[in-house]
Amino acid sequence: QLHLVESGGGSVQPGGSLRLSCTASGFGYNLDYYAIGWFRQAPGKEREGISCVSGDGVSTDYADSVKGRFTISRDDGQNTVYLQMDNLKPEDTAVYYCAADGGARYYYKRSPGFDLWEYNYWGQGIQVTVSS
Repeated sequence: QLHLVESGGGSVQPGGSLRLSCTASGFGYNLDYYAIGWFRQAPGKEREGISCVSGDGVSTDYADSVKGRFTISRDDGQNTVYLQMDNLKPEDTAVYYCAADGGARYYYKRSPGFDLWEYNYWGQGIQVTVSS
């Protein structure tokens, strides 16, 4: 059973940066069997996908709202996927979640996209607050 834990959240002023980490455990093979996505949910809003990466780390996608400001990367040797968030805005305030697909390298060379049903495993979420 894959277990995901987010870290690196917190409070930051507009224009600042944070790097979120998603660390995986509980699986018996390489993390590249899983495509990983980052999602967020603000109060009163639906959960939205903001970035995702294929198992081989080559294919990535970004929501228009974060394109050019956020960067996803993965270090399978550390069982960790990162989300570097730069030039943060107040509208980025939300609980951020990482998620993994079902494994088996289904999305090894292509992006899994942002459909929630593509993701089988979810972290518990971490708060990011952008405020002056």
